[in-house]
Amino acid sequence: MAPIKVGIVGYGFSTKCFHLPFILPNPELEVYAFLQRAAPPSDPSQTPRWGHCTIDFPQAKHYRTAEEFYADELIDLVIVCTSTAHEEYVEKALVAGKHVVVEKPFVNTSTEADRLIALAKEKGKILTVFHNRRFDSDFRTLYHLTTQGALGDILEAEIHFDYPDPGWISGWTNKEYRPGQGMTFALGTHTLDQALYLFGRPSSVTGFFRSNRGVDSEVDDTHTIILQYSGEQKNLLVTVKTAIITNMRDQLRFFFRGNKGTYLKFGTCPQESQAIAAPGQPATSAEFGVEDERIWGTLTTTTEFDPKVQQFDEQSQKYIGKYPSLRGWYRGYYENVSAAILGREEVLVKPETARDGLRIIELARESHEKGCTIPWS
Repeated sequence: MAPIKVGIVGYGFSTKCFHLPFILPNPELEVYAFLQRAAPPSDPSQTPRWGHCTIDFPQAKHYRTAEEFYADELIDLVIVCTSTAHEEYVEKALVAGKHVVVEKPFVNTSTEADRLIALAKEKGKILTVFHNRRFDSDFRTLYHLTTQGALGDILEAEIHFDYPDPGWISGWTNKEYRPGQGMTFALGTHTLDQALYLFGRPSSVTGFFRSNRGVDSEVDDTHTIILQYSGEQKNLLVTVKTAIITNMRDQLRFFFRGNKGTYLKFGTCPQESQAIAAPGQPATSAEFGVEDERIWGTLTTTTEFDPKVQQFDEQSQKYIGKYPSLRGWYRGYYENVSAAILGREEVLVKPETARDGLRIIELARESHEKGCTIPWS
């Protein structure tokens, strides 16, 4: 079977560090075309910071206008890697009859998301959002532990994406907030996706937003979003956080407490730093995604879950041990996308889930402004 022909919108940091390394190892995907507005450099030594597609992929098509790019009938899958204009690029791709992967955040509002989801259904095309953090080493490990019942019924869950002193927010100088701005969209969309994947829609949302970067602004760089649930999950409390003032060697990622156990995890999945160190190169080394044992999470349970890593602690009467992190596997995102296009699997990251993440941000903003908890709507 011929591979799926991929057309990529943009040729910058996102394309080279978060997509190409995980597309290239997939034999079912062919990097066929790019939409890069810059002309090919006359002098290859004068290329843009992240290079030019004609130099790195001379066999691929290079389009400088969206009209020409979307008119190429051979493109099966469009991957939108731009930082803005997601709604426009996704809509054009769907209208042209293409499947679509779009970088997070999906779009700026849940209303925009609803419209694109309806359009994808109308056209019979797959639409999915690049929530690759489901494939982080630590989250894959957490998902394994929770689905295998190691923690029992989850009662409290803290999901963090703390990022000390991020240099890339230096341009966040606007005082007034507009949808699409701030750390909830930059990083919070990932952690909210993880919460939704594990627990589903909440029954209510409470939000707290802060600007701790030395700028008096409504645009958050720090947030705490509390999700409450109903029915069988009425005792569950989920906290989703990002902080930029966090003086720690290894940042807190997960703190989950269940009626049978606890999982505490510090440190981050190595895939991002590994991809940035080799932009545009296939993620095929045996070390890719493998965590340092030093940052494996601690699993504490009331009954023995894994005798290979846990020891019985007489003082606490608990089984305790460093639980080996599963290998981070962003390649799995594109393995699922190609399998879904070819009809073997359902797409894992459903656009409806990404839409719900946007809705949580909207409700959290309303909560922050009103100073109260807001029911899901």
